[in-house]
Amino acid sequence: MFMPVATQASLKGITPEQLEQLDCKICLNNTYHLGLKPGQEALDTVGGAHKFQSWNRNILTDSGGFQMVSLLKLATITEEGVNFLSPHDGSPMLLTPEHSISLQNSIGSDIVMQLDDVVATLTKGPRVEEAMWRSIRWLDRCIAAHKNPDTQNIFAIIQGGLDPELRKKCCEEMMKRDTPGIAIGGLSGGEDKESYCKVVDQCTDILPANKPRYCMGVGYAEDLVVSVALGADLFDCVYPTRTARFGNAITKYGVLNLQKRHYAYDFGPVEEGCKCPICKPKAEGGLGITRAYVHHLVTKETVGAHFLTLHNVHYQLELMRQARQAIIADKFPEYVHQFFSDLHGGDKTKYPQWAVDALRKVDIDLLE
Repeated sequence: MFMPVATQASLKGITPEQLEQLDCKICLNNTYHLGLKPGQEALDTVGGAHKFQSWNRNILTDSGGFQMVSLLKLATITEEGVNFLSPHDGSPMLLTPEHSISLQNSIGSDIVMQLDDVVATLTKGPRVEEAMWRSIRWLDRCIAAHKNPDTQNIFAIIQGGLDPELRKKCCEEMMKRDTPGIAIGGLSGGEDKESYCKVVDQCTDILPANKPRYCMGVGYAEDLVVSVALGADLFDCVYPTRTARFGNAITKYGVLNLQKRHYAYDFGPVEEGCKCPICKPKAEGGLGITRAYVHHLVTKETVGAHFLTLHNVHYQLELMRQARQAIIADKFPEYVHQFFSDLHGGDKTKYPQWAVDALRKVDIDLLE
């Protein structure tokens, strides 16, 4: 399942009703940002983020740990927690494991993430091991502080960088805490694809198969399909919404940059056969929006980004729906072959070597 990112309790470019119409089951909010604005008092008063953003389906909250990397210039990390300077007004904020969980209790998210000590993927040396052990200690503090374990599921986060021994040790320690689900963190930060796949493959081999395994921050289509093959279940990323704002449409045949001039006279749908609200013909209840019209709008009018966001989020959700259906029907290898054939125009010489190698580990040979 893919989880679109609604960082500030809003998916950029579309309404909660539209997201529900896309049959999205769960989206992601960010604890750090909601803790700053509207703040915990407002969330307690309104009764949580579901009511605040008029979203009746599921919410997962990122604990705020990722901001240690994304806002590193504003953050100082100690055993107590993370001291941030607000990007809004420069005021200080201490995010401890206890405070992160308290904020998530107020948000009322269905899946609560532990506060973990996040280091950039390419970090090496003792800092990686320090962050791994601290994440384990912080999970214990998060579990102790969690007020609503019966209604909010807390997930542990595996750290350890690209070191297989640290990842193994972290998996073993986190499994002892018996959380309802477990995330693989600290990836999608610039590491090569081969290293990414090795970590995912190693962690999913160790982690229990009967609990959700969540790869954090993963959004490219090829990464999603290969990660599912390696045993991951849940994913999130800002990619489909962010790339829409730059005029890019994600399709099963690749990414189309609709800013390019040759689309000015292309009056076909953004993606032929797509059932999203903008591609579907008017006769079938859609909008029947053409590539030429999106080209005319993108980067100039906000509705252009709105159209592409609807399409891109639909694409990501549908990609995972099809993968899930293929697994249930015991036809997943066929699904993977078709996905790569569509994406690369049937030319196997274009298949990325990292994907070919990773899939061979799970008995899917793309080149056969």
